[in-house]
Amino acid sequence: MNASYDTIGVNYADLRKPDPRIAQAIEEALGPAKTVLNVGAGAGSYEPAERQVTAVEPSAEMIRQRPPAAAPVIQCAAEDLPFDDKAFDASMAILTVHHWTDKEKGLREMRRVTKGPVVLLTYDRTFRGFWLADYIPELVTLDEGQMPAMSAYGEYLGPVEITPVPIPHDCTDGFLCAYWRRPHAYLDPRIRAAISSFWKIGDFSEGLARLEKDLETGAWERRYGELLGLDARDFGYRLVVTV
Repeated sequence: MNASYDTIGVNYADLRKPDPRIAQAIEEALGPAKTVLNVGAGAGSYEPAERQVTAVEPSAEMIRQRPPAAAPVIQCAAEDLPFDDKAFDASMAILTVHHWTDKEKGLREMRRVTKGPVVLLTYDRTFRGFWLADYIPELVTLDEGQMPAMSAYGEYLGPVEITPVPIPHDCTDGFLCAYWRRPHAYLDPRIRAAISSFWKIGDFSEGLARLEKDLETGAWERRYGELLGLDARDFGYRLVVTV
């Protein structure tokens, strides 16, 4: 993986705080594992406090933002994990697979070093039903040909269970779809700075200008107002767990 978060990861830890509902799903998926490898660990989000965690992360900037009490971290990439076969009871990779240079190799490496469950939080590349794609259509095509299809995880990891992860309207983890019921947030450059998709797209100023205008005139609410009554929505995020 190109350690792009050396550039885009500034203030990441402030904006990408673990959502407790998502954290609970990850904790349950890890089962009774005592030793856990966190791959693409970033600033340490979702690392379980009551387990022995080892983190790997390629970006020096992300490692710098890890709190003093965070798990020990090794600077390396998912595709070349420096551990023996079946070294960990479980492994996890949270919203990171899309950054890996070789997804298949990274996933097979996770399977190699893990005795028990491999737990991934990832997404279906279609971002189904996400209104922001009406303003920035490149969001849908961004990962075409790069993100694994959902069916590929079983091929690389062995049998898996894939479960939808609805995103709560007040999600505290500022990933791409987290602000689906807070549309003004996408106009904030500080919030966008912690979302890698915007860095990958480049110039999307025209779409943002249309969004700003629609919010000012009420056109956004007329078009998408039914979302304001929902507590959570499925946008294609998935928990993939080996069985």
